Amino acid sequence: MIKEITVCVFLGIAAAVVIISAVGVLVMRDTYQKLHFVGPAALVSPVLVTAAVWLHEGNTATTAQAMLALLFVVIAGPFLSHATMRAARIRQTGDWRPGRAGHGSTGEGKKGS
Repeated sequence: MIKEITVCVFLGIAAAVVIISAVGVLVMRDTYQKLHFVGPAALVSPVLVTAAVWLHEGNTATTAQAMLALLFVVIAGPFLSHATMRAARIRQTGDWRPGRAGHGSTGEGKKGS
């Protein structure tokens, strides 16, 4: 009985984190601010869901699959966030490097001066 309640609590918290993150993405105006609200939904919720699967199923193949998926999400998440942030900066300024805004994506800045 306690195990089922704990599983439901973990899943409820995971769902609440996703809902709060979605509301944060909805109300933020800036792309960079929105990306900050994606983090909890992309990391905290999968951890809680994996913990719920482990509690419910025990050490089974299903748990191993959930943990493998969690490992992929934990490893890939920061890279995806970085790539998204870089793409947003390139779209906004034309270059990802600081101080090179408006010079195009070729990296050629002003000559002279």
